[in-house]
Amino acid sequence: MSFANEPVLELRRAPVRESLLEGLSALDARLPLEVPVLVGGEAGAAAGLDSTDPGDPSRLVARAGRAGPAEAAAAVEAAERGSGEWSSRPAAERARVLSGAAARLRERRLELAALQVRECAKPWREADADVCEAIDFLEYYALAAVELEEGRALVQAPGERNTMRYVPRGVAAVIAPWNFPLAIPCGMTAAALAAGNAVVLKPAEQSPASAHALVEALHGAGVPPDALALLPGHGDAGAALVADPRVHVVAFTGSSAVGLEIVRAAAETPDAQPHLKRVVAETGGKNCVIVDADADLDEAVPEIVYSAFGYAGQKCSAAARVLVHEAIADTLEERLAGAVAVLRVGQAERFATDVPPVIDEEARERVAAYTAAAAREGGIAARAEAPPGGGSFAPAVLATGLPESSPVLREEVFGPLLAVTRVPDLDAACDIVDSLPFALTGGLFSRSPGAVERVVRRSPVGNLYVNRGTTGAMVGRQPFGGNRRSGSGSKAGGPDYLLGFVEPRVVTENTMRHGIPVE
Repeated sequence: MSFANEPVLELRRAPVRESLLEGLSALDARLPLEVPVLVGGEAGAAAGLDSTDPGDPSRLVARAGRAGPAEAAAAVEAAERGSGEWSSRPAAERARVLSGAAARLRERRLELAALQVRECAKPWREADADVCEAIDFLEYYALAAVELEEGRALVQAPGERNTMRYVPRGVAAVIAPWNFPLAIPCGMTAAALAAGNAVVLKPAEQSPASAHALVEALHGAGVPPDALALLPGHGDAGAALVADPRVHVVAFTGSSAVGLEIVRAAAETPDAQPHLKRVVAETGGKNCVIVDADADLDEAVPEIVYSAFGYAGQKCSAAARVLVHEAIADTLEERLAGAVAVLRVGQAERFATDVPPVIDEEARERVAAYTAAAAREGGIAARAEAPPGGGSFAPAVLATGLPESSPVLREEVFGPLLAVTRVPDLDAACDIVDSLPFALTGGLFSRSPGAVERVVRRSPVGNLYVNRGTTGAMVGRQPFGGNRRSGSGSKAGGPDYLLGFVEPRVVTENTMRHGIPVE
């Protein structure tokens, strides 16, 4: 079998838009959803953690249980039991289960997209793509598991036989973010399961219902109850999983600060723990787009604006800085300012919205603080104002003239704020990129093959996009993951990703036998 990406919906078609709105209406009639703690197939508490609509905080989307350290310990205990049964299944059987879960997500596609609109204020285009990416991860890793089971070819010599195979590590703790509430937890969970591990999934507290839908699909497709647990809750549940000596691998996507805490905690190896924990991490970014003097601005401006403000800049891959050649800086700033000023900030459910609400009030306040700093230290070239009324809305802002020492230029804002910096040449732009602690995505707009080659050679980022936006990595096409403080370099949606969840084992056999024993 071959892999093909799940096609996204064509939102320009009126019947498609109507079907999505019908799905939203059907979902609204069922709110709030109930999300219990799930351990060993048993439903535990289903209260203590509320998920609300960022665009209307009075709307309760889900009422979830709040797992803590005790539930984390119970989930790991169940996972130890489930690991043996699940890992003993051939890879082809595990692959069929994952493909079955993908089919279940397809069946619920409209509902799941609507859930993201409500739970995370994700616009329709982004929400539908998120569901498609989750399906892609399941199908892609299903195929990868079968290939991995075949092992790797080794050099053979006369008189010996060498074989190399991969075995699951055991129990995987998956700690997921809210900004891709279905796709990212699905990717990490599917990879761990495909490789034969048992999984304890701890989703972000803002998106428990989306994670619950994923677990329902996987259990319904045949993942044993003990091999997959769901722990909605706050950070204490995740910290307990990281510290548990029975956990073998931690898969995390989120902020760099939390990622570094996890790396430090996972490095602790008490005497009762006979293994070193593997950490598969994808963390933050301060992603720069370089615009050379010969760039096609008709191409660059819309791509930069969408990369920076799509989903309100709440993507680790979002464009945060533009490093523009001083020869065209005035023109680019003017055009970016015009494009930003007319962005429509509004509710995620409206198809015309360009910039939805940020995830919660804490995020809005953080973005506001960075925006105020940008106004003090430089200037605001354009602002698309948020609508009046409730909701965690942040204006879309274009900042210019900031000193290189500004935190706005060096820290991850994770919101709709884009800063422009003028540079004398490509080398100066590359120097800035190289000075940052992050290395996740980057962009370049240039018509010169030589310029492209120079930036490719110097760029430390995990994913560099040339003459296109910096977001929207596709499974199988653009394996995704960052370097430096942007992650462990693991490439989600790529051919090597499952290697983070397995142990390689080599057997060398002397084939020059001296007789055969008689039994």
